[in-house]
Amino acid sequence: NMNLMAIPFFITAGLLMNYTGITSRMMKFADLCVGHMWGGLAQVNVLLSTLMGGLCGSSNADAAMQCKMLVPEMEERGFNRAFSAAVTASSALISPMIPPGVMLILYASITENSVLDMFMAGYLPGILMCIVLMLAVTYVSHRDGYRPVREKRATAKEILHGLVECFWAILMIVVLIVGLRSGIVTATEGGAVLCVLCVFVGMIIYRELHPRDLVVVAKEAFASVANVFGIIISATVFGLYLTYAQIPQKLTSLILGMDVGPIGFLLLVNVMLLIMGMLIDSAAVLLIAVPLYPVAMQLGIDPIHFGIVCILNLSIGALTPPFGATMYQCCNLCEIEMPEFLKQGKELIAALLIALLVVTFVPGIATLLPAMMK
Repeated sequence: NMNLMAIPFFITAGLLMNYTGITSRMMKFADLCVGHMWGGLAQVNVLLSTLMGGLCGSSNADAAMQCKMLVPEMEERGFNRAFSAAVTASSALISPMIPPGVMLILYASITENSVLDMFMAGYLPGILMCIVLMLAVTYVSHRDGYRPVREKRATAKEILHGLVECFWAILMIVVLIVGLRSGIVTATEGGAVLCVLCVFVGMIIYRELHPRDLVVVAKEAFASVANVFGIIISATVFGLYLTYAQIPQKLTSLILGMDVGPIGFLLLVNVMLLIMGMLIDSAAVLLIAVPLYPVAMQLGIDPIHFGIVCILNLSIGALTPPFGATMYQCCNLCEIEMPEFLKQGKELIAALLIALLVVTFVPGIATLLPAMMK
């Protein structure tokens, strides 16, 4: 599927953000918006992931960036290091949901749905994840005394000035969505354009990207892309076996025979994918879970809604033991133990589970924007 070729470009663009100066400007803008709230820097952490989700698309890249940029500063300002890591890991899960999330492209490719529809479907669930995490951060900050970083709310003039500084980042998002919506570019071409814009902005506009940085980005991108495509190849082979063994047909007959209905089926999928996401990489689980797609279609579930539910499930799985990839990454980078991470992050995980239930029971959160674009 040609849409899969977009993944290397979006991964590379996400890595380039760390060297162009775009990330630092977005962080300043996030601080202007929410720095006055309880838990100041933790709120900035959540909002920054949401904003960068429109440019990054990878939870691993987002988590690595914020572990280096924000966690040390949060610790200096009195935040518990484990809580800082938990906030970073939780907020990083927003990136795969906000376009151009790699998981959105992957689902669209394996189910032959529109990439643009999946992109548009990700916005509202991503914003919902941001809201519930910010509420959880507010609760924990009140309880543990994590104060705001700004004495008072930023003025409209200050916020507008911060928005102007983020002009190029916003322009990239607009160019990508307009290009896809108008049919001027495919998802792959859009990813390539995004990479070119990143290099242009970093070298010409902000002058913070140096040629030597491109070598580092290329090495990191190669490793990340190799990992993703290795999983895709392995899972595709497994998918061929499932087809040969007629597992999809048997699974369809079994579930339809249970007469659980659309909501019961989605709740069953939630439980299955949450458990699988704890044990296996999210991309692999998404590919392995393809046999569930025909069942969802027979039950009359919107394919876009089903995809968003699956991706949100697997994102949460990356945050939970025993093998949550994002959890392990943040624990490793921040040098903390998993039990302490879970102790400090339990409210954040609960908030994401609430968001999952809301998206499950309210399909319009996923389907509204794609329907409006048609």
